[in-house]
Amino acid sequence: MAARGHVQDPNDRRLRPIYDYLDNGNNKMAIQQADKLLKKHKDLHCAKVLKAIGLQRTGKQDEAFSLAQEVATLEPTDDNSLQALTILYREMHRPELVTKLYEAAVKKVPLSEEYHSHLFMAYARVGEYKKMQQAGMALYKTVPKNPYYFWSVMSLVMQAISAQDEKLAQTMFLPLAERMVEKMVKEEKIEAEAEVQLYFMILERLGKCVEALDMVRGPLGEKLTSELRSRENKCMMMYQRLQLWPECNALSYKLLLKNCVEGPVQTTVAEAVKFVVDRMEEEDKKESRPLRGPYMACLELIHRLRQRGCPDEQELGDPLELMLQFFGKFGDKPCCITDLKIYLHLLPPEQHTQFKNRLGELVPLGEVGEDGFGFPGDTKALQRHLCVCQLSRVLGLQHALDTEGKLCLITELKAHYHYGLQFGKSCLKTELQFSDTYCLMVAHVYIDLWTETGDENMLWQCLGVLEEGLSFSPSNAQFKLLLLLLFCRLGAFQPVVDLYSSLDAKHVQHDTIGYLLTRYAGSLGQFAAASQSYNFSLRFFHSNQKDTSEYIIQAYKYGAFEKIPEFIAFRTRLNQSLHFAQVRTERMLLDLYTEADITSSLEESVKAMGLCPEEDDIPWDNMRDNRDLTVLFSWDPKDRELTEEHRRLSLQEELVWLKVRSLTLRLLASLALLGHAPSSRNSDKANENGVSAKSSTLQTLLSQLDLTLQTAAQITEKQTQCSFLGPPSSRLATALSSGSCHCQASALRLSLTLQELEATGLDDSSELQTQICNSFKSLTGQLQELLSRCKGEMLEMKDSRLMTQPSLLETLVFFVETVCVVLWVASYSASVLRPLKSSLQKKKKKKKDSSTAMPVVLSGFQEWTGSLQGVVTQALDHVKGQEASLTALKLAALTLGVGQAQTQEECGFTRAAMDKVQNSYLGSLQELGDLLRKRADSLKSLKF
Repeated sequence: MAARGHVQDPNDRRLRPIYDYLDNGNNKMAIQQADKLLKKHKDLHCAKVLKAIGLQRTGKQDEAFSLAQEVATLEPTDDNSLQALTILYREMHRPELVTKLYEAAVKKVPLSEEYHSHLFMAYARVGEYKKMQQAGMALYKTVPKNPYYFWSVMSLVMQAISAQDEKLAQTMFLPLAERMVEKMVKEEKIEAEAEVQLYFMILERLGKCVEALDMVRGPLGEKLTSELRSRENKCMMMYQRLQLWPECNALSYKLLLKNCVEGPVQTTVAEAVKFVVDRMEEEDKKESRPLRGPYMACLELIHRLRQRGCPDEQELGDPLELMLQFFGKFGDKPCCITDLKIYLHLLPPEQHTQFKNRLGELVPLGEVGEDGFGFPGDTKALQRHLCVCQLSRVLGLQHALDTEGKLCLITELKAHYHYGLQFGKSCLKTELQFSDTYCLMVAHVYIDLWTETGDENMLWQCLGVLEEGLSFSPSNAQFKLLLLLLFCRLGAFQPVVDLYSSLDAKHVQHDTIGYLLTRYAGSLGQFAAASQSYNFSLRFFHSNQKDTSEYIIQAYKYGAFEKIPEFIAFRTRLNQSLHFAQVRTERMLLDLYTEADITSSLEESVKAMGLCPEEDDIPWDNMRDNRDLTVLFSWDPKDRELTEEHRRLSLQEELVWLKVRSLTLRLLASLALLGHAPSSRNSDKANENGVSAKSSTLQTLLSQLDLTLQTAAQITEKQTQCSFLGPPSSRLATALSSGSCHCQASALRLSLTLQELEATGLDDSSELQTQICNSFKSLTGQLQELLSRCKGEMLEMKDSRLMTQPSLLETLVFFVETVCVVLWVASYSASVLRPLKSSLQKKKKKKKDSSTAMPVVLSGFQEWTGSLQGVVTQALDHVKGQEASLTALKLAALTLGVGQAQTQEECGFTRAAMDKVQNSYLGSLQELGDLLRKRADSLKSLKF
């Protein structure tokens, strides 16, 4: 807002203080200054809008909107008012209102290039492609500049891309766009490269490959200069589509010789073998820095020939010798491991040990010291040794070691890690240590030992090693990610938020790696931290719509037309993101669990969220799994790698769990609205069964939940275990095994029976009352059983070792969530039974009959609230007991490093990790205890 052009206008001087207050975030002073100005100048529209911006930013949205509409109805044409209204509507997420502003402005000032341009961009923000086409042409007629003409053409292309009917796109929109460009070509008005790119895009989408090829090879193609080899790449694409293999081969050969890049070639096997061998021989003769491409091409050709069962591969040489040659030339480069890893399958298993030993011979290590190890003399030798260690792990040689062998390997890797730190003494904090990978590999071997033996001491030592590594290399993302995962698996969420924040995830990373944080956010009892974690992700998703619109506008301004469909596809992909749907749902559930009926009623909370139980806004059929499941480094062999089947099963499980949570949220919204629905006997909307439309929605949602829980049970039965570094499992299995889902469903189903009682009355409903009383008792029993599953020590010392049971914490969180749901149903029960009791008492007074027994449902409800109070009190006692046990734990008495020697410094890092877990557990229990106490207080108000 500060970047305004200087206007010689007295109003600009008057408005400047308001602008400055808004720019500095002093919104209250901006409002006061605007009020002062409006007293003197009532018709200063911009001051009103600036006041509205201040109101919007102080949370007074309704007042701000009405003030803005006052100005908008006057159809202002001054630049200050229009710009201020544009900013306000963007902040309100109402970009469609900006279009109306500039439509009116263009009508009043039809020759204004600026207003026409703003109108076009306003349409671009809301995706009105037809209106964009019309606005572009109107702008071109007003100011005949090429960019404006091609804005209109691109809008036609966007109509074709977004059209539901492909036939319409191919027969109307694209041909019209082609004719418009051809007109400019014939008139020789093509000026910029962007216009040629757009012409190529149109021809390509129409399938006119011959015309596109002629255009690229002709005079227009000479304008394609901004991207390296842009013209050649487009020619190559068209050659392939037209199957012009001689031309394709000639161009590929030329590019390969010049740039050593991959290109499609149609040739015989013998020619391909000769070509690759010749390239390798040329590289061997060179005295300058060799290129990796020819050597990798040789291994790739062997791989492809083997796939086809072709014997010519023998002419290229033995894969083992070729890999040794490659290592000899490039082993000191960090890329060597990733280059060779993809071709290790060319080696038979019996050659694995030989290959590792031969590689070891090529690593220059110093004299063997007292500890039995020789160390590299410089960073290049260190990198070669690291590469051998990594290849050894990828080949499965480390996994094949027994426990003693793995412990010896850990000792060796630790020694190399500590020795290698001397090479990074001058490194900045933002730089990684040269030997960091040794530390990471130590952590992976510890994880192997933990998963194989179940010895938690290995896990604690793993945490200590990573904490030590992070102290020397504070910017190492892999250390942080693995620590984050380990703490979460141990049920300790407190240290995780800071770890994730320090990763400084940017933009789309909140979608691709955010799942590592949000999966555990709500399940470990750290509700404040969970809320913060959900905000990390939601802030990105909510800004996506606005930001992407700005990218599209910039693409139009600078003629990057080919990027516009990519931006729109990117926006759609994020809107359909699985992670977005999960975080949004979990955030709303968390807000209900922690606030509804505490700071505000359930109904008020649901209305504030804008929840509508009848509507499901999750795009189930188009859901996109954008998780990066390989973000953690792994050197696992092929048989332990994450497979497509693992990905499919993980996605299936996540979708079913999301369905359960989404239905639970909608059921709670339905319950909240049901609580204030009119009685079915008096409602005009009652159907023939006497059940209101709202209870009908509840019934439908409950049926869907039952079906989803059946599907969930089938999925958990067939669940396959991924590796530790694979996708984390959802909360589904724990939710089902604890009985939480079924208890919540039973409670919500009770509300339907209560609706029926409300419709029938107390007089003729003895069976119904008995059924309701049985439901009361059943729910109490289910809660008791769920609480019993939480019993046990989360953290305890056994034989001087620290043992954890994080599943108990997750089950306790499910218990608290279920208590919230049951108490909301109890609150609804009270809202139904109170009027019935009051009506009964009035009847007694009229008849003067005090001997009538209290209906069983009323006495049953009183007993139920008493038993619920008892269950909550037991839970609070359990939480207090756990807190006392954790506080009493003396971690200093633990014996560290049993079976694996640790230095005093390493023990210090391990104890620090243990302290973090202990403190996190205490924090979780305190938050769970606070929420249970608040729920116990709300329960007291239900008695009558």
